[in-house]
Amino acid sequence: MKVIHENDVKNGFLGVEADGERVALMTYTWAGDKMFIIDHTEVSEDYGHKGFGMIMVESAVEFARAQGVKIYPLCPFAKHIFDTVRSFDDVL
Repeated sequence: MKVIHENDVKNGFLGVEADGERVALMTYTWAGDKMFIIDHTEVSEDYGHKGFGMIMVESAVEFARAQGVKIYPLCPFAKHIFDTVRSFDDVL
C-alpha cells in the first residue's frame, strides 16, 4: 500500500495505491490560502472496509498541520470522521 498526494494552488488529491492500482481517492479544493475543502472520498468496492478512507483523512490532517491551514470537510465521509475523531479538531 502506498499513499500518494498531489497538490496545486487550486486543488489536490490524496490516494491509496494497492496491488499496483489506485484503489482510493480523496479530492479537495483550496478556499483561499488558509483552508481546503475535502469534497469527495471514494474507495474501490474491492477494497472497502480496509481503513483506506481513514488513512486519507489522517494524511489530510497531517498535511494541514504541516502547512498551518484548516480543513472544511464537505464530503459526508470526511465530515463523519471529523465529527467522531476529536483529535482532528485543531484543523477545523
